This record gives sequence, C-alpha cells and structure tokens, in this order.
Amino acid sequence: MRIIADLQIHSKYSRACSQDLNPKNIGLWADKKGIGVVGTGDFTHPKWLAELKESLEEMKPGLYWLRDKSSAAYFMLTAEVSSIYKQGDKVRRVHNLIFAPNFEAVDKIIGGLEKRGANLKADGRPIMGVHCDDLVKIVKEADEHAEVIPAHAWTPHFGVFGSLSGFDSIEEAFGDQAKYIKAIETGLSSDPKMNWQISGLDKYSLTSNSDAHSLRKLGREANVFEIADDKLAYAEIISALYSKDPARFLYTIEFFPEEGKYHLDGHRDCKFSCLPGQTKKLKGICPVCGKKLLIGVLNRVDELADREFGFTPPRAVPFKSVIPLEEIIAETLEVGTASKKVLSMYEKMVGAVGADIIRPKDGKTISSPTGAVDFYGEFAILLDMDFDQIAKISSADIATSIVRVRNGQVHVEGGYDGVFGKIHLFKEGERDELFKKPKQTSLF
Repeated sequence: MRIIADLQIHSKYSRACSQDLNPKNIGLWADKKGIGVVGTGDFTHPKWLAELKESLEEMKPGLYWLRDKSSAAYFMLTAEVSSIYKQGDKVRRVHNLIFAPNFEAVDKIIGGLEKRGANLKADGRPIMGVHCDDLVKIVKEADEHAEVIPAHAWTPHFGVFGSLSGFDSIEEAFGDQAKYIKAIETGLSSDPKMNWQISGLDKYSLTSNSDAHSLRKLGREANVFEIADDKLAYAEIISALYSKDPARFLYTIEFFPEEGKYHLDGHRDCKFSCLPGQTKKLKGICPVCGKKLLIGVLNRVDELADREFGFTPPRAVPFKSVIPLEEIIAETLEVGTASKKVLSMYEKMVGAVGADIIRPKDGKTISSPTGAVDFYGEFAILLDMDFDQIAKISSADIATSIVRVRNGQVHVEGGYDGVFGKIHLFKEGERDELFKKPKQTSLF
C-alpha cells in the first residue's frame, strides 16, 4: 500500500497559525489532500496535548485515529521545538522535530524538557535553551524509539545549516549524539537534488514535510512510502524513512525550491534578490540601501557543496515537484486562489476521488469512478490520474496545466528574505496558444 505521510505540521497553539487547526479539521483536510499519515505537531503544548488525548485513540502501534472515525487519516505524535543557545562564537538558533511512539513517551519527553527549564505553555513550538545534543539525550532517555530530526535544515534563521546561526555539519551541532541523527528535513527552499551536492549528507535520509501553519498548506511537501497495511505502524514508518531504500521510501513530494521564501539571497525592504555569484560580486551588500543581504539557501548549499549540481548519490530516494491544486486551478482560470470559482472547482475535484471512495473508513480499498487507486484526494489528481481522468472531473484546460507541472514546464521567480517565490505555468502568450478556442463562423 502506498501511503503519503506529512510528519510536520502545527496546531492552533503555535504563533502565526490558524485557529482552525484542531484534530477534526486536520483529519478532514488530510482526507482532502490524500494524506494517509499526518503528524499531530505541537505535542509539547499542554492544551494541545489534552486535545490530542481526548480526540485520538490508538488503532495501530504508535498510530492514532480520531475517536469519532470521521477521517481515514492516521495521526503520528510529533512536535517541533526551537533551541536558542550560545556555542562557539555564535548564538545558535535551531529547530528540531521530535517523533514519539506513544503518549507515555510524550509525557516523559515533556517531563525531561521541563526539568531543563523549558516553558512549554507559551507556544506550540516552544523556545528553550536546550542544546541540540542535550535535546537528543532527553528524547532518547524518555524512549529509545523516539526520534529527533533537524527541521527545515537550511532555513537562514532557524536551520541547523542556516546562514545566520547554523553549523557546517551535523556532528558540529549534535556532538556525541550525532549517531542518533539519521535524517534531515530539507525544507521548502531546497530539494533533494540540491542536498545531493554535499557528500557529508549521503548517510542521512532526506525527508520533506509541509510545516503547515494552516489547513490548506497540509501536504505541500510530504513523503511517499510503500508499507503493507498489516505492517503499518510507527516503527515501520520510521524504519522506511531511515531505510534510504527506494522500494520502501518511494519518493518525496516537493515544492519547487525557488518558491520557498529563502531560496535566493536578497533584501525584502528593497525588493532586491540575486544569485550567489552576484552576491559575491556585491560583497554581500544590498546595492539599493547598503545593508547586508540575507544569504539564502541556494548560496548556503553552494558554500558547503563538494559536488557539482546534478550528481545523484547511489540509492538516492527520488522526488517529484508539485504545485498545490488550488494554485493550478487559479492560474488556469486567471483568478485568485481565494475566488469562489477556485474553491468550487477544488471541492468538486477532490470530492470525486475522496478518501471515502478510495480508502473508506472500514480500511478496505475499492476502485473509484476515475480508476485512480494508488492515492485519493488532491494527490490522486496531482500524481496519479491521466489527462482524460482529470479532464472528466474538471476541464481539459486544468488537465493540461497539471500535466505541464508534472513535466516541469513551469517558470519560476525565486523567493528571498521571507518573500515566497512565484511559479508560473505559462509565459506571456503561451496560454492563448494552448487554450485558444476555435473561431465561430458567421451565420450570415
């Protein structure tokens, strides 16, 4: 069984996150997206943890369903924490993910963090002075099966390799606990191909997750595993994630990295961005105002790279780049993503291949009217269905756009300094040529 897993999200208790992020809504949107396993996020926050314990029941070892069975998605216990501390000549700011096999482990992890003075009530993603190596010790002492993974590893402000406060290696960040780090999260502004340039990362699995702050952002990045239903469990997901076996860890689902808001170097206030080569010529200074440019992910990867771009390591897990369905519909129809036309079409399309059709709540799998059986919801449309199947539930124009994204026929404007990049499906005049309508013949 192919299963899509998005293992990093947030709750309504994290700063700058939607108040709609509650367990039931997360399950609903996981079904719409086609996500089979979704992280809970934020289990360190006491109010969110209470909601999780009330709303979830264990259905498979380490995996939970909503008690009311209103969703086909399994939940896995996850959290993100922010460590800020001085090491060497820098103040380090590093975000890490924690995966836990059960609520008992969660309670022990929380106890360990509180003993170190962490204030877990202030934010769903708590800020603490716990060093990266000490965090691993706390987590592993709580439960040997709990895991720590560096989150969005390249983000300038809070990535383990970030340009502002990061490290040059996992060993430098985690010390003698580096042996327990077996994966990194690549983040929205990089993709596996960029990470493959660094031989020191070959031993780590590259995972991708949404880091969603709202329901609609679920699954914007994710992982695809091959796991038999009778073996599906927390331990099997961790094993597949760490395996670097393309037969088990089939591929990751990625943003086009240019769309990430830290891909290029730049200065948001001056609306200026540039590639690493130009940054070097400018000596890192914004030509508009004279202040320092924020060094982005592409530049930082180049700094640590010891291989040419395009190198593929042995047994590298592949990836597929996608654009969210609502964005594709919006650009095809030439309207905003929040328009009624887009929302109506989106609901129609995902409803045609919903979780209740492909993977109903009794756990059985049946064929859908479209014949898409590997996935359901949005991902069935983005990844699985052919042109005719998509056109049947939408239009030929939307089907054309989706196929173009699959083929990488997109045009990008790179993001920088906190500004998301832009992905365009059509160049000027290209849309008219693709979607031109036959001229009507006069009746007179």
